Amino acid sequence: MTTYVPLLILFIIAAAEEKMIPYECGSESTGTKHVKLSVKFYMTAILFVVLDVEVVLFYPWIVTFRETGWKGILIMAPFLVLLVVGLLYEWRKGAMEWER
Repeated sequence: MTTYVPLLILFIIAAAEEKMIPYECGSESTGTKHVKLSVKFYMTAILFVVLDVEVVLFYPWIVTFRETGWKGILIMAPFLVLLVVGLLYEWRKGAMEWER
């Protein structure tokens, strides 16, 4: 139990200090608390997540590409088609364009 007491004290101090610090940017925020963000922000976030997942799932496939051969290509084909369809959909909706 004595091993965890310093850790508990650290958590208590961190929680107390967290309440006293200003907003993330270092200055107090002004204006209303509930500002509605544009849909463009959400589309950009979804696009980022999709591309992140794409990279994470592509890496093992690329590393084992020589070993899997055509079987690996056939297994990845539906995933690739789904990603291309999603990318084309976001492109047609204008998610890639920040300014309109």
